[in-house]
Amino acid sequence: MSDEPHSGLLIQAIAAYKGAVADPRQFESIAAQVVADARRTADAEALVVALRAQAWSKRARLANGSAKVLLDEAVRVARRQRLDARLGEVLVTRAAVNHELGRLLAAQHDLDHAGLLLQDEGSAELDLQQAALLQNIGRLAEAAALYRRVLAQAASPAAVRAIMANNLALIDAQYGHHDAALERLTGAAVLAAEVGPAVVALVAQSRGWVTVQAGRLAESLRLFDHAAHLYETAGLPLGEPYLEYVDALVDLRLLPEATEMARRAADQFEASGVLLMGAEAKLRIAQLALLGRDHEGAVAAAASAAHQFHRQRRTAWAARATAVEADARFRAGTPSAAHLAAARRAAATLEQLGISSNAVEAHLTAGRIALALGRDRVALGSLQRAHELASHAPVLVRLKGRVAAALAAGVDRRDRAVLHHCRSGLTELMQHRAALPSMELRALASAHGAELGVLGFKMLLRTGSASRLLDWMERTRAAALLAVEPPTTEGIEEGLAALRAVHAELARAGRDGSGDSPELLARQAAIERSVRRATWARRTAAEVDDVALSSSRLRGFLDGRNLVEYGAVEGQLFAVVLQARQARLVPLGQLSAVQDEADALVFALRRLTRPGASAVLATARRSAQVSLEQLSELLIRPLGLPGDIPLVVVPSRLSQRIPWSALHPAPVSVVPSASFWVRTRQRRARTGDVVLVAGPGLSGAAAEVVSLGELHRRPTMMSPPASTVDAVVAALDGATLAHLACHGRLRSDNPTFSSLLLSDGPLTLHELDLRGIAPHRIILAACDTAAAVGYEGDEVLGFVTALMARGTAGLVASTVMVPDLEAVALMRSLHEHVLRGATLADALHAARSALDRDDAGAFVNWCAFTAFGAA
Repeated sequence: MSDEPHSGLLIQAIAAYKGAVADPRQFESIAAQVVADARRTADAEALVVALRAQAWSKRARLANGSAKVLLDEAVRVARRQRLDARLGEVLVTRAAVNHELGRLLAAQHDLDHAGLLLQDEGSAELDLQQAALLQNIGRLAEAAALYRRVLAQAASPAAVRAIMANNLALIDAQYGHHDAALERLTGAAVLAAEVGPAVVALVAQSRGWVTVQAGRLAESLRLFDHAAHLYETAGLPLGEPYLEYVDALVDLRLLPEATEMARRAADQFEASGVLLMGAEAKLRIAQLALLGRDHEGAVAAAASAAHQFHRQRRTAWAARATAVEADARFRAGTPSAAHLAAARRAAATLEQLGISSNAVEAHLTAGRIALALGRDRVALGSLQRAHELASHAPVLVRLKGRVAAALAAGVDRRDRAVLHHCRSGLTELMQHRAALPSMELRALASAHGAELGVLGFKMLLRTGSASRLLDWMERTRAAALLAVEPPTTEGIEEGLAALRAVHAELARAGRDGSGDSPELLARQAAIERSVRRATWARRTAAEVDDVALSSSRLRGFLDGRNLVEYGAVEGQLFAVVLQARQARLVPLGQLSAVQDEADALVFALRRLTRPGASAVLATARRSAQVSLEQLSELLIRPLGLPGDIPLVVVPSRLSQRIPWSALHPAPVSVVPSASFWVRTRQRRARTGDVVLVAGPGLSGAAAEVVSLGELHRRPTMMSPPASTVDAVVAALDGATLAHLACHGRLRSDNPTFSSLLLSDGPLTLHELDLRGIAPHRIILAACDTAAAVGYEGDEVLGFVTALMARGTAGLVASTVMVPDLEAVALMRSLHEHVLRGATLADALHAARSALDRDDAGAFVNWCAFTAFGAA
């Protein structure tokens, strides 16, 4: 290279710059070599161009500080050698670097100076950086006009045209023109393919973000995964894709994953000194803190982000951060007139800039604060404007508009209007939820309707109409479970097998006494993440089985039973009691008292399952009895129900671990909603096999299966080592009655990975659901299998709810850990009554009545097992 003439070196430098724009990783070393050769040969012009190429490669890899050092040198050389055109080009690139470093005044100064130096040949890149600067400070209309003007010039370089089309699509999406944005990105992708992998990755990332804004969340996850792959292939850092991925995760209510990704992005930007994107990461962290009810953390992060945005002169972003800070202060209980004024200014700014979705949130925040301050007229103006702006937005923004409209109607006590907006919003949420591809995502999505549910609940509580309140609770209770996607394990079978292999290694390590291996636990977590992500991005839609329900129709399915549906609002517990001739609303007092007694009971029952001194066990037994009596006093006796009438109980999501069978002297059946009672009553029994399964590690399980096998005619019986996951799953498919005696494990951190331990590893709830396994009736003689995890919006996920959603009509399961050997007699008696034609609730009641409650193990079993569903 050193023997080539200087003109050849300049040609190489120009090629290195074009290559750095297209593929920074590949051309960074090439640019560095050209820089070295230009220094050695004293080729000033080649050195300027090569320094610019090397700086662009470093900028693409977030090494903006190093890039600026290189560009500063290039500026000095160009000035000293009077290379005006080259100086203009370098100033444009330095403006981009200063822009990302958050030095927007310096960036504008460089662009102004470059504009005096560049002729037509270099003006396209100048216009690109000027428009990008306008876009980031919130002057969207000016930026869009500049993008459109350059795009109309066919002579502009392909790289410039591709990035301009990409950025203009982002503005279209901010204005709510999502279809136009996606169409523009299609054209940008064609141009990007002509340029190189860096621009291809950028356009793919933008398509993911626009798809989020359009409300197509599951599709956006696939697009972001594809974009991340493109970034990694191009050797580019993932900070920016992470940041925009956060928006999709937040809308899907995958908050732990969103928080982790936002912090990773923030750390990457902070380490690189990229203050422009760092401030955006901080705003996302504030929003996530707000959703996680960390109000102080949200205030601090939002205030810091707002300060940075103001320093960067980014009007729109500063308004967004101000609105988040005001919302956090309101939710922390410290709203003030100053916060109201700030929220209103933010809303007006965002609306003026045409960013309607963010303006809706700011107007809603202003309306809430005004209501809290007693400024009803101001509140009405803000809330009504939020509803108007949201009317044609994507569904999640429309839901915020419905909240605003319901709050506004509540100011004037227009109860019918409150219900109308709440009902309409929940209907839209149902449609949104059904489009999501997994049980987990649908349960999480119900959080978007939680406030609408509470507003309707509170309004109906004022009217005192029990039947209307029951109807309302049914709109929000386990509604996500009414939608079920077609079963498939496509794309995750390998992951499920790998997960079982890891569990087998962990079990061996446990038997060897070496304990849990951090490496194995990390591998398990990685596989679980992979399996979950595969289900999030499946191309499927759920089938909604919506049961239209009225009190009179529901009575026809109760067949002489009484129904009790519990609900809670603002810490107060209520029950609606549906009987043959009436529906009653019964206030029950503080929810916290119930939760405290339930926790005490679970603790005492767990203590009774472990060996110990007789005095200790006696104390635990007395404690359990006291808690049972207190729970009955709090939850059952105020209802005034006859003791000999069977009950159908619908708990609230906050009272899932209560042993309902132990609180009422007649048979009790629990369901996630009254709608599910109707579904389970309507399901016809199959003519399939009876399947009896014993898992490993339980001395009484095999004996239990043998004992039960004596009762049934030609049952399918499996014990270790034959009771493998594949064998059990195959046997359960289509079974009329299944019984599994095995270890159970509830995963409160991720209930879809709750599991039943079989001979070769865990059968997870995830796998049961994805395979569509749902025996007509199933008895889970395993610890914690009736326990479930509650989600915002009155949703619950666990073995019971997942199986019932898939088609199981009746279950028996345990809310706590149960003794192994002591369960055999209970289970045999339960099966005997089932064979005589009893429902599971009646059979369990009869089997429990024969237990000797003076025995600690028998008492635990008497408390622990609960019947679910009507079969």
